[in-house]
Amino acid sequence: MAINLRQPGEGTLFHSDRGSQYTSKKYRKLLSKHKIEASMSSVGACLDNAPVERFFGSLKNEWLLNVVHLTRESMAEDVKAYIRYYNHDRLHTANEYLSPVNFENSRKMVSCLT
Repeated sequence: MAINLRQPGEGTLFHSDRGSQYTSKKYRKLLSKHKIEASMSSVGACLDNAPVERFFGSLKNEWLLNVVHLTRESMAEDVKAYIRYYNHDRLHTANEYLSPVNFENSRKMVSCLT
């Protein structure tokens, strides 16, 4: 199980859909025992975790499905590479076609000028 392999620290957030396996008392008790916070959308509110859903959809469809990973280590390195790409290079329409880092930096510059 991932908890045994990773030994997550307090404050770890576990995001999932509302599948019965994730909402069961047994599973919630396991998360609580390891001080892991559960994150789920409200019933009928698919937009509650839209940014997270969008990120993971992009990760899978733009990146992971195009590469064969022979080891967990190669998968982990590839995910790290995607996160760097997503934050520093990938243009986002919601950010005026800037990467998240460039968009945030542009906002900091504007706030310094006003």
